Order: sequence, then C-alpha cells, then structure tokens
Amino acid sequence: MSEVAVIGAGYVGLTTAACLARLGHDVRCADVDAERVARLAKGEIPILEEGMPSLVAEGLATRRLRFVVGAPAAAHDAEFVFLCVGTPADATGAADLSAVEAVAHEIAPLLVPGAVVVTKSTVPVGTTRRVARWLAEAGAVTDVEVASNPEFLREGSAVRDFLQPNRIVIGCDDPTVAVRISELYRTIPAPMVVTDAASAEMIKQASNAFLATKISFINAVANVCEAVNADVRDVALGMGYDDRIGSDFLSPGPGFGGACLPKDTAALLQTAQEFGYDFSLLRGVLDVNDRQRDHIVDLVRTMAGGGLAGCRVGVLGLTFKANTDDLRDSPALAIAAALVDAGADVLAYDPVAGEAAAARVPGLRVVTDPYEAVADAEVVALLTEWNEFRWLDYARVAATTAVPRIVDARNLLDPAAMRRLGFTYRGVGR
Repeated sequence: MSEVAVIGAGYVGLTTAACLARLGHDVRCADVDAERVARLAKGEIPILEEGMPSLVAEGLATRRLRFVVGAPAAAHDAEFVFLCVGTPADATGAADLSAVEAVAHEIAPLLVPGAVVVTKSTVPVGTTRRVARWLAEAGAVTDVEVASNPEFLREGSAVRDFLQPNRIVIGCDDPTVAVRISELYRTIPAPMVVTDAASAEMIKQASNAFLATKISFINAVANVCEAVNADVRDVALGMGYDDRIGSDFLSPGPGFGGACLPKDTAALLQTAQEFGYDFSLLRGVLDVNDRQRDHIVDLVRTMAGGGLAGCRVGVLGLTFKANTDDLRDSPALAIAAALVDAGADVLAYDPVAGEAAAARVPGLRVVTDPYEAVADAEVVALLTEWNEFRWLDYARVAATTAVPRIVDARNLLDPAAMRRLGFTYRGVGR
C-alpha cells in the first residue's frame, strides 16, 4: 500500500482518489473548496457519475480515502502526489497551467525525498519538465521525480474506465520511477505503455484529437448525406464494420463538447503552431464542429418555416452528452442559447442540469418535466441523447405541441415511427 496525495477533487481528481483507494492505497484528496471537501467527507458526491457514490462510501468506511482542505495537507509524507487541478483553455486555445504552477510551488517544500509528482490532468507537451523546474525553484529536495500519467476517462463511465482501462500510460525519464508508478496499478490487467514524458503527454492529446476528428468527419459526411438523400446511419454502419475504422465515435449529432475533446484538440493545434507546424487538419476539425452547431440551429429554423423570432421551441437535453451533469462546452446548451439569441421562445428540460443551464443562458426557461417543455411548441429540438427521451410517449407529445415537428439532433428516434404519429421529422444526415 502506498501513501498517495491527489490534488484536486474535481472530476479527474475525485475519480483518481476513489479508485486508487479501491486498489488498496492510502489516499488523501485535497481541494481548495472547503465546502466541497466537507460534503465529500460526508459521502456527498458533487458530480453525476455511475458507481462513484458507493466507491467513495467504501473508501471513507475503510479509512483509505480522506478529504482535506489545501494541497499541503495532502502532500506531506506522500510517496506519490497526483496533480489533478484544472487546466482550462485560454483565449488562444492553449492550456492555462497557472493552477498547476501554483500547486507545484505550494507543495515543493513539503515533498519527502524520493517522492514522485505525477501530472494526471490533461496538459500540453513539455508540462512535466515545467513542473520539475517549478518544484526546483520552490525548494523541493533534489531527488523528487516528476512523471506523466494521463487519464483516459469518459464522463458517465469514469470509474469503469479507471479500473478497467484499455491502456495505462506512464511517461518519465527514470525506468525505476515508471516501475514504482506501475505498482500502483498492479492489480489492473491492462497494457502498460512506458515512454518518455513528452510522448505520454502527446498520447493523451493525440488520442482526444483523433476522436474529435472522427466525430467531425461523420458530421461532415452526414451533411453530404442530407444533400444526396443517403442515410448516414447506414453509411456509418457500413464504415464501422471495417476493422481499420471501427464504429466508435461514428454517431452524427450536434458536434463534440465537454471538458476534453474541444480543449485538447485546440491545445494540440496551438502546440503545433508554436513549433512551426501548420496542422490544418485540426483547424478543419474544429471548424466543422462549430458549423455543426449552426447547422442544427438552421434545421430548427427551416422546420419553423424560415424564421425563429417568436417561435416556441421545446428543447430536450442540455448537457454535452447523456449520463453526466456536465455543461462545459455543451453543444446542446450552445444551440439553445443560439435559439434564444435568434428570438425564439425556448422552454427546455434536462434530467439533471436544467437549473444550472438556465443560470448560464439569459432568457432560457427550464422546466422539470419533458412534456411541459414541449407543450405548445412549434418545433421540438432533441439535443442530448438521454435514454429517457427515447421512451417518451410521443403520441402525447404530438398531441400537446402546437405543431408536431421535431429536429432529432442525436438520431435517437425512429423516423418512420415518428412520421406515423404525425410528426414532421428531421434527423442529422437522414
């Protein structure tokens, strides 16, 4: 069992702390938000994530997991210190490392000889070297090591992704340090990729940028399918059977969002520009993603007869994807905001994030019942693929709307079934 400190109790930090405790390590998880720490210490989970409440409860009950206020309270005496603080994109698309730098300076004097500081947050290439420099500047002992161990967590399945990963990546200069980090994951049967720190950091950014590329590609194909009267669902199915392509991330929709894909794709583009490479492919990926949100707005506008001013639109779903309460860079929320800006009267429902969404978009009205959201609507816009929306009583929806028209931005519904119920239906690429 190892003494582990996790700095940051956000999405990545909480998952890392709870899962390392499950693996038998003694974990102190720190956050600067005292209220958040107090709630976590009582087992109250501030994020929607399957399996997280029971995992935290188990860690607290066994006393392998503790929550503390401030990085120093966690870092002292720790063998491993995982940095899981936020690295948001700045105005240029580059990752803002100010929180990482601040924590490095804060914990440096407290690190014990032989401690390993591990960057877990998504960071640009070269961050491991920067952290080592910041630690040295702040007085860390000379034999503290720094490594990269990027996370590959999907919101909604983060616990499973951590405990049953398809690979574990460790990047550092000293093989003995890599062995020590690998021992933290000894009971997890997964391929272990051991490389230098820069390559580990690049693996994370390149992986997310590639997934973003697949999404933008299938969305662009979907738009062509609409023009030539093809069905993108069948096109994606036929493509996905090719082992060289695979079916994952070939679902057309309103574009990618969340905390990772947009930021990591933009950050990799920024890194390439800094080193003199014109990564035009990634620029195209981001451009397609931005235009896809506009495309969904245009579909709603067309369905409404060409104008949105005064049009009542019922929106179903606001989070960036189903099974999470995350609104960060949500295409659904951006589309709802664009509809409001265009003069539409937007009434929205989301199973978990309605109130938070309303606080972010002036003029957006939210309700607590999906049928209330679509009542008297001239167009219904299904924007997030919550399974709940698959099983709504659409005969009831058709009866309560002013006009039974629906834009299914997730291709969640059966077009033929919807048309039999009297809907004018538009999907993406169908």
